[in-house]
Amino acid sequence: MRRELLMPKLGLTMAEGVMTEWLLAPGTAFKAGDSIFIIESEKAAVEVPADADGVLLEITAQPGETVPVGAAIGWWDDTRTGDDTATAPAADAHERKPGAPAAVAPAPAPAKSPATVPAATTGGRVVATPLARRLAQQRGVDLRNLRGSGPRGRIRADDVPVAQALPAAAASTASGADGSLRKPTAIESTIAQRLVAAKQQIPHFYLSSEVEVSALLTLRSEINAAQSGVRLTLNDFLVAAVGRALADMPQSNRVWTDDGILSLPTADVGMAVNTERGLMVAVVRDAGRLPVSEVSRSAKALIERARIGKLGSVDMAGGAITVSNAGMHDVTAMSSIINPGQAMILGVGSVRELFRPDATGAPGLRREITLVLSADHRVLDGASAAEFLKRIREHLARPLGLMVS
Repeated sequence: MRRELLMPKLGLTMAEGVMTEWLLAPGTAFKAGDSIFIIESEKAAVEVPADADGVLLEITAQPGETVPVGAAIGWWDDTRTGDDTATAPAADAHERKPGAPAAVAPAPAPAKSPATVPAATTGGRVVATPLARRLAQQRGVDLRNLRGSGPRGRIRADDVPVAQALPAAAASTASGADGSLRKPTAIESTIAQRLVAAKQQIPHFYLSSEVEVSALLTLRSEINAAQSGVRLTLNDFLVAAVGRALADMPQSNRVWTDDGILSLPTADVGMAVNTERGLMVAVVRDAGRLPVSEVSRSAKALIERARIGKLGSVDMAGGAITVSNAGMHDVTAMSSIINPGQAMILGVGSVRELFRPDATGAPGLRREITLVLSADHRVLDGASAAEFLKRIREHLARPLGLMVS
């Protein structure tokens, strides 16, 4: 039976996606799990796998085209004509975690290969991750000349060299006495549009406070020194503390939607992760219940997937708040724009050493971090946001409580 192939919805707030690449040609048969196409939202590029056997009949959305969620991008037939018609090679299907006409199942991060091998090719097509393809295009790199470090020689983002001429970018760049002009990529345009809309449509208000973190930093150093296999970061404690504050105050674990104010079932916390493709938000699930060691383990896995372009829609969806930590950049304080679909974002500055009077009035050395909470006034008022920020400060000031679930 002839069926429509639809633009899937990758997240709660996704309204449209960019068709990045068709992985099969019309007339090609596929099996359940084979990747059909790659789409790009404001957050990530995702290979979309098939949930049933079929044949790709027709393509109606071309690469680079922006398509609303739920709109047709092609047609497929759910009646196979036989396994001999399938042209998706077994090796290629093994390398990708393939795609569905109607459902998204993000691929797991590829395992690290002990040695670099020549790039795999199937039917003349070089096997590479979507992020590697985009970087190669931006940097003017021919994928056929690269050696892949992924499974079976698949080219990963890390395999694409930086020191290359940029003919593709140069083609869309105008240079002159006033500088150069580059056309933004599809994902850059989408991010820009959504952040502008968020700033214009979400009634932001801001609260800032300092928290003394000497006890936290001492505890972290002692744990890391005592256990060689455990490397807790300051960000791990921040995510854990924000999760505990959400668990303390379920009334703050809410977001604004077109249908009303949605209360979220678990205390999930987003993390801003800097990648080659820009800033991504990965969500640590149930951070309010986990000990900081488990938060750290989940966070590290998400960060690794983000940096190799393997964050899926499940990794980025949900959460009422994101932690945006700029401490490594020597920033005193940061007021951030709330991510679309969330209600808060916590900007974190660098650790500062300064003297403040103690209980007796004598100067005492303190190590402080400035926290700036950006909040959606449709969901929180000043009093509830201030209480929420206070709970975060309390958990950070008494970090031993974060060591247990």
